[in-house]
Amino acid sequence: MLALSDWLLLIGVCALGAMTPGASLAVVTRHTVRGSARAGVSAGLAHAAGIGVYAAATVAGLAVVLRGFPQLEVAIRLAGSLFLLWLALSSWRAAARPAPQPSGEAGQSAVRDGFLIAFLNPKVALFFLALFSQFVSADMAAAARVQVAATAVVIDGGWYSLVAVLLARGPVLAALRRHHDKVERATAVVLTLIAVGVWL
Repeated sequence: MLALSDWLLLIGVCALGAMTPGASLAVVTRHTVRGSARAGVSAGLAHAAGIGVYAAATVAGLAVVLRGFPQLEVAIRLAGSLFLLWLALSSWRAAARPAPQPSGEAGQSAVRDGFLIAFLNPKVALFFLALFSQFVSADMAAAARVQVAATAVVIDGGWYSLVAVLLARGPVLAALRRHHDKVERATAVVLTLIAVGVWL
């Protein structure tokens, strides 16, 4: 197991990574507004699963392998940028349509978007290569590796689930739904800027 001080530092790093506003927050917010807290939580938990793929790869030592193949990083950036632009276009088009009726169903699109926004986001890949990998050593015990990966997944899933639940309560969600066209357009702009920013 990690020393308590190292684990607390890891928790802080993972929390900062999860709480930084960006494409992931925009996607969870969009599914909460268009669907329900359940849809937002589904997107958040699927996002955590995408984070889990990177966390597992990092603790397994694959981060070192990936550093040796810069073309793989370019491929991840390209796929991520294209997915972000596709989501942006979907949001922009949705702004022109009437607001969807709230639904308790989570929907496959929330799960798909949540997972892919984590898995194809180049900034997530860079986070794990640059920061997260610093907590992994070659002689690390299996239990410590599981602890490191689980910390990232639990914090990420917990944060985005909390965001969805809080957004779905009280007057906030009603206001967001009333202005769904502005929410969709703002989401489209944010996603487009992030897609372009990946290459700068």
